[in-house]
Amino acid sequence: MLDEEAVQFTFSWLDYIFFFGMLSLSALIGIYFGCCGPKQNSAKEYLLAGQTMRVLPVAMSLISSNISGITIMGAPADIYKYGANYIWSLISMVITSIACVYVYMPVFLDLQLVSTYQYLEMRFDRKIRTLASILFTLQVLLLNPILIYVPALAFSQATGLHLHVIAPTLCIVCIFYTTIGGLKAVLWTDTLQTTSIFVCLLVVFGMGLSTSGGVRNVVEVAAKGERLDIFDFRLDPTKRDSFWAFVLGCTVSWMVDISINQSTMQRVMAVPTKKQAERVIYIFCVGTMLIKAFTTFIGVMMYAKYSECDPIGSGKVTHTDQMVPYYVIDVGGKIPGLPGLFIAGIFSGALSSLSTTLNTLAATFYSDFVSLCVPDTITEKTKSKILKLIVVVGGIICILLVFVVEKMGGILQLTVTFSGITSGSLLGLFTLGMIFPFANSKGALCGGVAGLVFNSWLVLSNQWYKYQGLIKDYPKPLSVEGCTGEINTNVTQGAHGVLEEEPNAFYRISFWYYTFLGFLVVIVVGLVVSWLTRKNNPPVRPELLSPSVQFLLPKEKDSEIRLDTTKL
Repeated sequence: MLDEEAVQFTFSWLDYIFFFGMLSLSALIGIYFGCCGPKQNSAKEYLLAGQTMRVLPVAMSLISSNISGITIMGAPADIYKYGANYIWSLISMVITSIACVYVYMPVFLDLQLVSTYQYLEMRFDRKIRTLASILFTLQVLLLNPILIYVPALAFSQATGLHLHVIAPTLCIVCIFYTTIGGLKAVLWTDTLQTTSIFVCLLVVFGMGLSTSGGVRNVVEVAAKGERLDIFDFRLDPTKRDSFWAFVLGCTVSWMVDISINQSTMQRVMAVPTKKQAERVIYIFCVGTMLIKAFTTFIGVMMYAKYSECDPIGSGKVTHTDQMVPYYVIDVGGKIPGLPGLFIAGIFSGALSSLSTTLNTLAATFYSDFVSLCVPDTITEKTKSKILKLIVVVGGIICILLVFVVEKMGGILQLTVTFSGITSGSLLGLFTLGMIFPFANSKGALCGGVAGLVFNSWLVLSNQWYKYQGLIKDYPKPLSVEGCTGEINTNVTQGAHGVLEEEPNAFYRISFWYYTFLGFLVVIVVGLVVSWLTRKNNPPVRPELLSPSVQFLLPKEKDSEIRLDTTKL
């Protein structure tokens, strides 16, 4: 049984050692590569680590930068409330990794582009590249404050320190080692932080299993509570979580993050050879699948522990996102150092994601905007200084927007939703260019705009109906019958009420499909317009197409067109 005393906790000296030790090590790595290590006076050294990195640290960096504190806190809480369908995302990771290695990544590696969006200009025209870069920049600046806000909130709850002190401090540490250390510092700090994430999940998993009565009891309780009802293969897009939602929707979403993402390609190009780049993706796939599996099991164990006394229903916590910190403190708060280790793991994911996006933002913003305004005679040392300045400015904006996030509680859901609006269009544009030889700039422009308009309409309509209370996400059954003491709320959870007016099924489509649908719209519209305007299409160079479709090119003389692959 739960009571208030079970979750009272303050950081011990050992917890502070774990937490601040992680921040100190991250800063020291930046100092080493910025001051003591090999000089990084060129853009290639700063952005690609001189293409001398080994496979393991690059793979660990990818894992860490794609598993944020939001994932560690959000996934188990979602599974606790809605069931374990999240486990199907392991299949999506396999599909995504194969597509990356054999379809998308070879094109970027052959062209050796610092900005992946430069590809869109080479394949189509400058307008599409600029649009994609602007969308990416805005997405980064909106996402970064949220990445740091969520774990900072958890730390504030655990220690009592004010959020206004925690968030800027963490941002400054990240800006510091990213600015002076470049990609090498980011890669090695990511390796440290990935290790912290794995240790954190392993310890929480072990403690949770021991306090939940073992594997058999966890499975029995979870099955009884419908958390393991995951074998529903009906193709119903209105169902919030399902097999197809993850195999179709989640796969396309991950393709955006892995196959065409600027930060991913920037990292795989930091290794010397294509074979090593492929190994990076495979290790990343296995590591990410392990983390997803652990977060799924932790969510199931949380339900097994609280199946008879839901902390949300009993008023012990006020929001689902607080469930994981509550659980960790409940099962391990009396173990010195465990909460500190957990918070360190949460911040490891946040710091890694933040440093990754800041470094990538510098590459994209310089390559696609600043380079157009500076003379060609600019020295490599000056380029490196400009890149560092971009990191600092981006980080300062992040710090300022953290205070905005605090005042707008709904911005987290809105940002994730709006990310779905743009992601499908971005993947569609790259896929049109790499897979379909007859796709042209007119088709890409029309397809990209159509995808954005379609998804904007779908998402905004869905959010409006949710605001009106006409669309609701119903959780699995939750109970407070086993709670002792006074229950602070009488909210009934898991009950499916009857809505006065049910919107069209189109507006009730699961959010997992948003990126997938936007992607389909771009492909269909792009191909139709390209076919209708195919007359006088310029020839497409083989290196701009995926190796898997180059055989579709017509047998004709090589074009005299030269590609602008100028590197930074």
